[in-house]
Amino acid sequence: MAATVTLGAPGIYLAPEENRPQLAGVRMDVCAFAGVAPRGPCREPDSSPDPLPEGSTLALPRRRSMAVAVESFGAYRRLFGGFEGPGRLPFAVASFFEQGGRRAWVVRVVRDYGPGHPENDLGVARGTLAGIEVDGAGDPVVLVARNEGSWGNKLRAAVGFTVRPLAFSAPTVTELAVDPAERPPVGTLLRLRAGAGSAYAFVASTRREEGGGELRVILDRALAVPPASPAEVVEATLALDDGDGRGERFAGLGLGGAHPRSLAAVLCHQSELVLPHPGWHLADLRPAADGRFAEPLLPPAGPDDPPQFTDGEDRYDDLIPDDFFDPGWTLGDDRPGAGVHAFLGTPEVATLVVPDLYSPGPLAPVEPIAEPPTLAGPEFGPCVELPLPTAQENPPPELAGLFLDPLDPLHFNRIVDLQSRLVDLAEATAAFAVLLDVPPGLPHRRILEWRSRFRSSYAAGYHPWLRVARADDGRDALILLPPSAAAAGLVASRERLFGIPHGPWNAVAAEVVNAAERVSPSRHNELHQAGLNVYLQERDGVVLYGSRTLSRDPLLRQLTVRRLMMALRRALERETWWLVFEPNTPALWAEVRRFLTLWLRRLWEVGAFRGAREEEAFFVRCDGDLNPRSSLDLGRLVVEVGVAPAEPIEFLVLRLVRGGDGTLTVEG
Repeated sequence: MAATVTLGAPGIYLAPEENRPQLAGVRMDVCAFAGVAPRGPCREPDSSPDPLPEGSTLALPRRRSMAVAVESFGAYRRLFGGFEGPGRLPFAVASFFEQGGRRAWVVRVVRDYGPGHPENDLGVARGTLAGIEVDGAGDPVVLVARNEGSWGNKLRAAVGFTVRPLAFSAPTVTELAVDPAERPPVGTLLRLRAGAGSAYAFVASTRREEGGGELRVILDRALAVPPASPAEVVEATLALDDGDGRGERFAGLGLGGAHPRSLAAVLCHQSELVLPHPGWHLADLRPAADGRFAEPLLPPAGPDDPPQFTDGEDRYDDLIPDDFFDPGWTLGDDRPGAGVHAFLGTPEVATLVVPDLYSPGPLAPVEPIAEPPTLAGPEFGPCVELPLPTAQENPPPELAGLFLDPLDPLHFNRIVDLQSRLVDLAEATAAFAVLLDVPPGLPHRRILEWRSRFRSSYAAGYHPWLRVARADDGRDALILLPPSAAAAGLVASRERLFGIPHGPWNAVAAEVVNAAERVSPSRHNELHQAGLNVYLQERDGVVLYGSRTLSRDPLLRQLTVRRLMMALRRALERETWWLVFEPNTPALWAEVRRFLTLWLRRLWEVGAFRGAREEEAFFVRCDGDLNPRSSLDLGRLVVEVGVAPAEPIEFLVLRLVRGGDGTLTVEG
């Protein structure tokens, strides 16, 4: 250290700060959700408005599923809508944030019709933008909703135009000389005074005069006569409203297809409501005869006003459980996946919840409405035998294609197969843990049979389902919520407040009315020993007891242990990049041991590892035995890290001893 300091007269010198690499913690409180929503990103086209292949009617999809991060339920509602759809996804995400979750990734699942299938272009609302047209052809400018769903039928759009003067000199019928400070971009629409009238022209290119003088603007068309100064730069302002409180406004839009802020480019990159139709997205636009040179207004739509957008359709009935997966994905595939595979490109996801993997029935219970016939009145009369009332028909499931009855043996096996696919994905990637729901309504023996189908430390099971109430969902009924959703929020909250070693045991689930099933103490004993995490109705509310995985390995039976090991792996993979290209010498080995030991020591001090001493809690090995000459010649560095994760105390065993004098003594 002292050798790096230039010494002069005797005195005190400040040594330069040594930049030593250190391992930082990783975030493990982020949960991913995949389910059914009334709106939200899906089948997103390429963000750049490039030419489309011949025969395309709307736009080729970039991918069927898009993973989007949200940090509040308000952010989720803005993108994916509220509780108006038949899916349980919004209820699950809302419960996650109510338990204390801070960040979630969401994927809206839609039907997989196959690449290039014409059904991919259907179900999307579209409407004509009044007051603007395609230059030359006069074709209408059509906007399409950003994604499919009936929500797009309530969209409204209005465009207005603004002008500002542009002084020029030395005009010809094809060129103008302007101040270089103005420099109108290519694609700028100019309104020029030519003779007794006016004409429109676009900036095709610009050329700087020799000597750094004026800037020559070349027009895309020849005028009848040289125009008179000044010209007017015409720009558009677009206002959008979805009818549910979401609005957008874009000003300073260029009307030429080559303009850097063209109407099509801005909508593709910035709008969450609409996209340009591919029929005009590269074309030049101009104000129509009825175009408004004023701020666009969107007055409230009246009940008798015709809709501006049509053809939006909710295709919930087309969904099937296979839509939650990407059949073309393989391990190591770097391309964006679909369904739950869309999360694999987001390394911060630590848990996965799929509330709509199947539908056990409607969201709200079906109430009987057929009244039995009666002849009761104020006077006595002869007894007559009344016909039995016609039985009320059961309505079809709200998600017919996803409906699976857990009590049906065939459906039960199908549910287990679907959940097993999620577990297999988690084990193959070793990147996250899947929180599974025990199918609702199962008898005790079938619950244990369900449990016997899984043997993974990357999965945890929760029972029973929960009932929640939402004041703004319009159903005025208790909704059956998958218990994994609340568990994900409790896991995230405990990790954020106390660290990974503290799981969500003895935690009260917020905003839960009650559990759909009461679990007796004897059943709870058996279910807990089987590795299932049970919600119980207590005096303070619905409490989650246990945080176990579905592993048969006693060393990995706690979810906190699995999550801790995942955190260690993430930290080592993400923050040891600086070791690449370092000289593989004993000095490097010592540095690796130092910074790994410091990081593990911090975890041990907060209770992540058991052991009274560091030697009993963890070890780090990086020496010549692990890195012989043969390994050095291959450019490899081998490090061994061992830890002894701490497990929670689940049982307190007390012994009551009665003495001869009648006293009771409690012994631990």
